[in-house]
Amino acid sequence: MAHVQRFDHIGITVADLDSATAFFVGLGLEVEGTGSVEGEFVETVCGIPGAHCEIAMLRPPGGGSRLELATFVTPDHVPGSPTAMANELGLRNVSFEVGDLQAAVDAVAADGYGLIGGIGEYENSVRMAYVRGPEGIIVSLFEQIG
Repeated sequence: MAHVQRFDHIGITVADLDSATAFFVGLGLEVEGTGSVEGEFVETVCGIPGAHCEIAMLRPPGGGSRLELATFVTPDHVPGSPTAMANELGLRNVSFEVGDLQAAVDAVAADGYGLIGGIGEYENSVRMAYVRGPEGIIVSLFEQIG
């Protein structure tokens, strides 16, 4: 029996919710909603007594799986590895299809976010680049070609 009915969202914990939200909105995601979560529910789910989060839920234009950005008001953040590379264990990137890869790379570069490597092309079908976004998040941007 399959338990999963659909893919809903990916959650990323960040220190600066406004900056991270602005980055992903700049790529074209839309803010679906924002809010604050605290109390028994979040404490139970996260397993963190006293947990209090501020959340922004983002969605791609036209719907689809969402991106949840959260920052902990309490307890304090625990630092991650902001320079993690793709071969480090754990969730390493969030990926988005874009209409014009170079334009997307140029747009994030104008905001101070750079390429990790370069723009690669795979078998004349897709062009892809990894960008180091806010707080070290690796964002994979790809464009269908051919």
